Amino acid sequence: MAFLLHLQPSLKFPNSSHPIPTRPSSSSLSSPTNSSTQKNSIDFSKWVTGFRSKSLNFALSTTLSLALSLTGVGFAEGKVGVNKPELLPEDFSTVIDVAGFLSDGQEKRISQEIADIEKDTGFKLRVLAQNYPDTPGLAIKDYWQVDDRTVIFVADPTFGNILNFNVGASVDLDIPRSFWSRLAGKYGNIFYWKEKGEDASIEAAVMAISNCLREPVGRNNCSEVQ
Repeated sequence: MAFLLHLQPSLKFPNSSHPIPTRPSSSSLSSPTNSSTQKNSIDFSKWVTGFRSKSLNFALSTTLSLALSLTGVGFAEGKVGVNKPELLPEDFSTVIDVAGFLSDGQEKRISQEIADIEKDTGFKLRVLAQNYPDTPGLAIKDYWQVDDRTVIFVADPTFGNILNFNVGASVDLDIPRSFWSRLAGKYGNIFYWKEKGEDASIEAAVMAISNCLREPVGRNNCSEVQ
């Protein structure tokens, strides 16, 4: 969402024969009116920046609420919240597939990739494959001990795009937010997973996340979805 502040200059005051300078003179720069205008412009810019940041944070946090089938806000459309700890594995696992999208071999490969990511980068990736409302829901937060260095990846085709992400604050500092939307657009769209299969979308997304988390932090890190 973008905002444009358009000021239409007037060349003359009404009933005046003296034109207004198109560029401020040195004396006008220090005038109270000009200072007030500059301050208002700066305050507006800060407000726009803050608004956009808060909007994106809201979108990311709502994605998790929707994906985990919690009682959501906004576009959750009144979906009933779910909290079913009985659907969690007895033994700890970084991959939970209650939808049956993954074969045993695929689950093991993804689990090993997640272990390597955590060892090499310190970031924690957690994968939940579900079909709403068959999901452990909120129970995974305690089960996985979700913190600021955790990426929760929920694969659920119920809402069209199968890839949903919730990103911890520390991860958010290193990874451009646009990466997650580009990743969902490439491997999560309904045409991709309908043709390739849900399992292919999940595996491709995990590998793309792995590549991204391993890139050196900089202006262009994660600029491409591998």
